[in-house]
Amino acid sequence: MTQRYDKVTATPAALALLAEIVAEHGPVLFHQSGGCCDGSSPMCYPQGELLIGDQDVQMGAIGGMPFYISRSQFEVWRHTDLVIDVVPGRGGMFSLDNGREQRFLTRSIVCAVPAGSGEPPPA
Repeated sequence: MTQRYDKVTATPAALALLAEIVAEHGPVLFHQSGGCCDGSSPMCYPQGELLIGDQDVQMGAIGGMPFYISRSQFEVWRHTDLVIDVVPGRGGMFSLDNGREQRFLTRSIVCAVPAGSGEPPPA
């Protein structure tokens, strides 16, 4: 079973694009790409088409859809909160935002306390 955190939010534009995709494809999930071909874009897939394993961490959910990242990438990004936004352009080759002339983009906010540290955030 994957660990779950509440470290991802979305802009209104991202939620609107997500609603459009869900209306067309049904429930989806996100997996934050680690680089290579599609850079570091959040990839959007129909639920059930990408296997989530023990080495994935659920960062939270946006629009009711789960958002995952690999454990190794989470260890690097554990001090950040992710904000999913939309910008003009083409999505990742296999991502459901591809071909819509806008794509999901991950922005990050550095946090004072790492996820899972058990410490409350500073006041």
